[in-house]
Amino acid sequence: MNLLQMKQITKTYNANKVLDQVSLSIKEGEIHGLVGENGAGKSTLMNILFGMPVIHSTGGFEGEILINGEPFTPHSPKAAMDMGIGMVHQEFMLIPGFTVTENVKLNREKTKPSFLSRIFGRRLEQLDKRTMAEDTKIALDKLNMTIDEYARVAGLPVGHMQFIEIAREVDKDTLKLLILDEPTAVLTESESTQFLAVARRLADMGISILFISHRLDEIKQITDSITILRDGELVKTVDTNQIEIVDIARLMVGREIKIAREDHKDQKVAAEPILELKGFKVNMPGEKVRGIDLQVRKGEILGIGGLAGHGKLGIANGIMGLYEASGTIIKDNNELPLNNPRKALAASIAFLSEDRRGVGLLLDDSIGFNIVFSSLELQDKFTTHVGPIRLIDNDAVKEHAEKMIEALDIRCTSYRQKVRYLSGGNQQKVCVARALTLEPDLLLVSEPTRGIDIGAKKLVLDTLVNLNREFNMTIIITSSELGELRQIADRIAIIYNGQVSGILPYDASDEEFGLLMTGKKLGELNKAVN
Repeated sequence: MNLLQMKQITKTYNANKVLDQVSLSIKEGEIHGLVGENGAGKSTLMNILFGMPVIHSTGGFEGEILINGEPFTPHSPKAAMDMGIGMVHQEFMLIPGFTVTENVKLNREKTKPSFLSRIFGRRLEQLDKRTMAEDTKIALDKLNMTIDEYARVAGLPVGHMQFIEIAREVDKDTLKLLILDEPTAVLTESESTQFLAVARRLADMGISILFISHRLDEIKQITDSITILRDGELVKTVDTNQIEIVDIARLMVGREIKIAREDHKDQKVAAEPILELKGFKVNMPGEKVRGIDLQVRKGEILGIGGLAGHGKLGIANGIMGLYEASGTIIKDNNELPLNNPRKALAASIAFLSEDRRGVGLLLDDSIGFNIVFSSLELQDKFTTHVGPIRLIDNDAVKEHAEKMIEALDIRCTSYRQKVRYLSGGNQQKVCVARALTLEPDLLLVSEPTRGIDIGAKKLVLDTLVNLNREFNMTIIITSSELGELRQIADRIAIIYNGQVSGILPYDASDEEFGLLMTGKKLGELNKAVN
């Protein structure tokens, strides 16, 4: 029996039709995959189903939604939740100052009688914090997570935040359909494997799951059926066992996509280092760096990998001064001041953060301003002077922004569009464009393809390789996807417990990488490069 039916769903924004008669059905206990390029309409379709305000404030939608055969019009997220629909959004919906328990139980708090409530009524009952914490612990245990239920969310690794989001939905007794929008985008490979097992267990309990992901291998592994969207239209709905990954990718993008490592014959790697870290420590919550020594050669692409929580993300954040760091950073034979982002940028270092919304973007400003902002502030580019007054050169901003939009295939209405209204993948491309506008000689990139579809992923990775080959730009890429690092990096440093476990060439065996990720020494397999 179909739990959900969405029939002929159409949605228009400012005369731009983003969904055109899309239909979707999900059975009870089914895991249904939804795939498509960034801008294909996946998130809009889910926003309609979940009753998000952005849908109703822009004219609503056309079409029909049925839950268990009964018509349903989701006017608000609360109405959707009352119908047993839960959603884990691609961008976090957590309150940083609250604890894990407070976030999981938000608006569903449990109370117990107090002295005053016995006199004046239930409104004066007090929070039953112990019971709420126990419920949260049960929800986290279902996800095989050992996060402290009393810890504050602020400062936790993004991977932990994703599990907290999912725990909040799992904790609801009325849950019938769980929408997961890129649930593994912020997880490492091991965490993703763990999560997929949890998703299958939830489906076996009768909970239907709508699984949106750009990781097609996961779509193929976990789903029962798949719906493919392209440019706001339904391309195909098919049983998962009737289609291969290469065909899914082709239907998504309308063209063949091949991601493979290319020959590095044009690369120019110097013997001298462009960057040295000595006794480097970073106090980043959940990603502490505990004293590393590392040299990065001029002109190379160095990959940094490892499991979540072991410090790989802390390295770039510490170099840029976003979290307290100690030790020594030497850039171009000059010691770089610690804990000073402006000095790091002035030293021709650019940073593409893993937290694109929190660090990388000015959400309520235009695409064009986001692209040029750092360069405008630090390099006095895209400006014109009228006497002592400095003004933005809007023509220069327009010309450069349109060039970057075309080069990176940013799906938008124009360079004037606010970044807030772009899809997650297109927001990531704006971050890339801003970093490239600085024209750095050292580019730090953390999780550059998180939440990006397969076509856009190839574009971003190819862009990094081209920058390295054509402009001899040194790149340090941090990623939770080892396959991504092996595709473009020359050497890969694995971080374990805040230290460098070892450095391997990209073509080292899976066994060697696995040993380093678990903190073991290579021993007889010692083929690490220095």
